Amino acid sequence: MALTHVYIKDLRMHAYHGVLEQERSVGNDYVVNVSVGYPWEEAMLTDNVSDTLNYAALADLITEEMSVPSALLENVAGRIVKRIQREFPKTESIRLDIRKSAPPMSQDTDGCGVVIEV
Repeated sequence: MALTHVYIKDLRMHAYHGVLEQERSVGNDYVVNVSVGYPWEEAMLTDNVSDTLNYAALADLITEEMSVPSALLENVAGRIVKRIQREFPKTESIRLDIRKSAPPMSQDTDGCGVVIEV
């Protein structure tokens, strides 16, 4: 079975994750990138969105999980990965990158975050 990846690049949102109280009250801007390995042959033949992983549904799933505050991005990422696997059972692989745009640190950076590959 051939595998392709359905992906979302630079999904932007504001959320309330962090160890510091200010992060949980003021929030921060986040950028999420995800690539999900998914079989594509059936969708290629049928031209039907129900035969593939709908990236709009994937974006909604990520947005819902990002709206639940957590101290650690690892916790958020773990929830997202588990939910993708549960809601899209044909999933073969996942690469999820969550970046906090302005982390609370004194160094200048374009962001910090976590990457999980399963």
